Amino acid sequence: MSLYKNQPLKIYNTLTSEKNDFIPLHQGHVGMYVCGPTVYSNVHLGNVRTFMSFDVIYRYLLHLGYNVRYVRNITDAGHLTDDGDIENDRFVKQSRLEKLEPMEIVQKYTVDFHKVLELFNFLPPNIEPTATGHIIEQIELTQKLINEGFAYESNGSVYFDVLAYNEKGLNYGELSNRNIDELFANTRDLDGQNEKKNAQDFALWKNASPAHIMRWPSPWGYGFPGWHLECTAMSTKYLGETFDIHGGGMDLKFPHHECEVAQGKACNGTSPVNYWMHTNMLTMNGQRMSKSTGNYILPMELIEGKNNFFEKAFSPNVVRFCFLQAHYRSVLDISNEAMVASEKGYNRLMEAISLLKDLKASSTSSFDVNEWQQSCYDAMNDDFNTPILIAQLFEITRIINLVNDGKETLTAEDINTISKTLDDFVFNVLGLKNESSSGNNAEKLSGVVQMLIEMRNEARANKNWSLSDEIRDKLAALGIQLKDGKEGTTFTF
Repeated sequence: MSLYKNQPLKIYNTLTSEKNDFIPLHQGHVGMYVCGPTVYSNVHLGNVRTFMSFDVIYRYLLHLGYNVRYVRNITDAGHLTDDGDIENDRFVKQSRLEKLEPMEIVQKYTVDFHKVLELFNFLPPNIEPTATGHIIEQIELTQKLINEGFAYESNGSVYFDVLAYNEKGLNYGELSNRNIDELFANTRDLDGQNEKKNAQDFALWKNASPAHIMRWPSPWGYGFPGWHLECTAMSTKYLGETFDIHGGGMDLKFPHHECEVAQGKACNGTSPVNYWMHTNMLTMNGQRMSKSTGNYILPMELIEGKNNFFEKAFSPNVVRFCFLQAHYRSVLDISNEAMVASEKGYNRLMEAISLLKDLKASSTSSFDVNEWQQSCYDAMNDDFNTPILIAQLFEITRIINLVNDGKETLTAEDINTISKTLDDFVFNVLGLKNESSSGNNAEKLSGVVQMLIEMRNEARANKNWSLSDEIRDKLAALGIQLKDGKEGTTFTF
């Protein structure tokens, strides 16, 4: 029987501003769409955090036994603003800067995105559509909105009519909890405003001049799709007019996701998404990351240690472990101290997992393993609370060490339950890897350490205490801890 039948899940829904019971549209099946990267530059750590959060959500849904269709788009066209000024086109800007064609920029940074996510052990989505691959669908959607009276053409551009939408009893602003008067009051003056009926109307299709490289033919002339249109076109194509989960960073809630709600309702007469999920921002050293202030670091700079903020390089697993110690809806601040602490915590967890296979079983258990196992599920069932889950993982780490020291007892059955649960949550759900046991060199390294232990034992037998201590201390400096016991000397990485 699938776990989801006995493990009820609650998700914080931005649309309702509260945790709701998760009830998929179709039992046993989940449709999930996440806004992907805009591939005109290297993926930044804030992006990695957002995608990591949804990677864990995807992993947990799979663990519960759901059949998940996970769609994450690639934005490879559009200005990301509502104006039509070619000078504001990020792809054109970057292509000029690097002296490359816009699609060369797209390819370069799409490859970079995939490489970075692979380093962090992300599961790939089931479908990864591109904006440029769905121009026809976006044109069709725009035409349908015109036909339904929710959009209008102006000088070769097409705009969504926000006032017409509200006049039909709908509510533009319902996702971000904004009213129409506030929205109009805060509208910026942009190029193209003279084409609009209303200041808050947003572009579905923009007219493009001959100088604009990324442009396509349409019923309204050559142009390119608006920023918000692509996600509605692609999500509904692959997941249906209404689907279960739509996710992205909190910065996308308005206007991007608000526009998606309006487009979906206007086009199909129904709310497009049942559960809207948003991740919070990433800060560094207590400040928002920004290129202009210099408080900024790329994922590879952190992994390779090529930066001025961190004392050394940190492995992708340690970074992942650090990120997951904050709830996805909370602000996550990273610092040198936080990364060092995360590395120690990660190593402690992996050491405990390594000890499991050698634990001696007893006839009785002094610890309630089934209760602990359910506490892991309770954490994830409460809106994917990874910090609470990690706290429970440290609790079992403590118990494993106590059993190893002979201060607690576990039956063979309970040891097997712990081993399976750790495998499920540490590796399959959180997506961590055991660095000490991965790779072809792990066995060789263990052999070398064992040889040094034998040399140390020989030195101790010959009362060569200085050599014995030197071997122990040098191994400790490399992160390899020796532990002398009745059964001999063991080691952990």
